[in-house]
Amino acid sequence: MTARFDVAILGLGAMGSAAAAHLAARGVSVIGFDAHYPAHGLGSSHGDSRLIRLGYFEDPSYVPLLQRAYANWRAMESRLREDILTITGVLQIGLPDSKIVSGTRKSSEMHGLASETIDAKALRLRHPAFAIDDDEIAVLDPQGGYLRPEAAVMGYVKLAATDGAALHFGEKVTAIHREADGIAIETATSRYSACKVIVATGSWIADLVPDLAGKAVPIKQVVAWYQPTDGFIATPQRMPAFIRDEGEEGSYFGFPAIGVDGIKVGRHAHFMEPIDPHAPNPPVNTRDTDLLDAFVRHRLPTAAGMRVRATTCRYTMLPSEDFLIDLLPSDPRIVVASPCSGHGFKFTSVVGEILADLALEGGTRLPIDAFSFAAMDRFITAKGASADLENPTL
Repeated sequence: MTARFDVAILGLGAMGSAAAAHLAARGVSVIGFDAHYPAHGLGSSHGDSRLIRLGYFEDPSYVPLLQRAYANWRAMESRLREDILTITGVLQIGLPDSKIVSGTRKSSEMHGLASETIDAKALRLRHPAFAIDDDEIAVLDPQGGYLRPEAAVMGYVKLAATDGAALHFGEKVTAIHREADGIAIETATSRYSACKVIVATGSWIADLVPDLAGKAVPIKQVVAWYQPTDGFIATPQRMPAFIRDEGEEGSYFGFPAIGVDGIKVGRHAHFMEPIDPHAPNPPVNTRDTDLLDAFVRHRLPTAAGMRVRATTCRYTMLPSEDFLIDLLPSDPRIVVASPCSGHGFKFTSVVGEILADLALEGGTRLPIDAFSFAAMDRFITAKGASADLENPTL
């Protein structure tokens, strides 16, 4: 007899594990599948730290979701009795009219968020880890900080299991079939049935949602850690997490020395290099490390010294770099979650809630209209965006 559940979740990374925990807490029968182990290294939920910030430069419309995310993270911590979110402040650094600086100020003003603008002279005195040009400024988001991604995923797995979710790791879903009385889920070893299905398989999402073929593009992301030359100025108390707008060169992000490996640095979307999601992560090469080493020498000269390690993970980029969280247009029993585009982990706690709402109620009171299939298609049409993997519109 085929086992039947209210909701099946395909993919138990950040978003899938959070959805499993939210659904199980509501008392419905939930089964989740992941082809790998929890918080594995083939996705986007490893590497010790992820930024969280409230004054969101990308678009002020994200701020209400972030406010809910902060509340959900704190509720999760309370239940787990474990620290997941640490406040250090986040500095957004660049020219006054740069996208990151101006966007952060706009979001903060629109939503009445606390922020502080710091000129170059004051920044050098207060936070000597950073090298800043005379015509640049920094905007401090005092409520920003970092999340521990592995602890977050493992925490949601623990909460989901505690509340009765059946979680199958090491069991890959090979196909889903739409049937009159539900959705059939096939794995390498068995067959299951569910009333609703959430697909949150990260870089592999197009395998189960063909509508996203060529639109959800996995790319290589590289981060590196550097031992501080001055451990005093690199502590979280003296060196906030940061994002730096380098104009045409893109943006960089980083964290103070919060672990034994030191200061962590990366460039958003790195080289925009598409990868095969079915192959192992491509190795770090000298082009990757040369890029990050040069940034560290230029912008963190007194803080970051010898590089001690570097690693790869994956971003799954959508054409607009907005999220996709929606019911599948051809079958509303299937919920599709491809939220990240390299900036989604901080929203995990609220995306899990949204996915639970969509699966159980077919909608949510939280603001996600901008994250629909229709919005994505409108963007592609308006921008003439190509979905060709050889020329991804990132």
